[in-house]
Amino acid sequence: MSLLKKYEASQIETLTASKTIPVFKAGDTVTVSVKVVEGANSRTQDFQGVVIARRNAGLGSTFRVRKVTAGEGIERSFLLYSPNISIRLDRRGKVRRAKLYYLRDRKGKSARIEELR
Repeated sequence: MSLLKKYEASQIETLTASKTIPVFKAGDTVTVSVKVVEGANSRTQDFQGVVIARRNAGLGSTFRVRKVTAGEGIERSFLLYSPNISIRLDRRGKVRRAKLYYLRDRKGKSARIEELR
């Protein structure tokens, strides 16, 4: 194992010691609570949607969440090991792909994902 991999592993271990990250994949519905700092005030803002992609790259791992608000699709990418977010798994989705970019072109009932039972 290279020195960089060892360093990344130790950093991931320290970042995950204080919080738990649920096991989730593309198709799952998650709520991401983001810590927002505005001047001297800080608050948490929830972003709930379907995970459409996940990128596992060590410390730089990200996941992309999509939600539809007022008929407009919004996507947001989050760092998995960021200390400013907390993730809650709401539903598990039954999908057969790793990346769900096709949901961008769908609306209404065709954009729904069946729940895994």
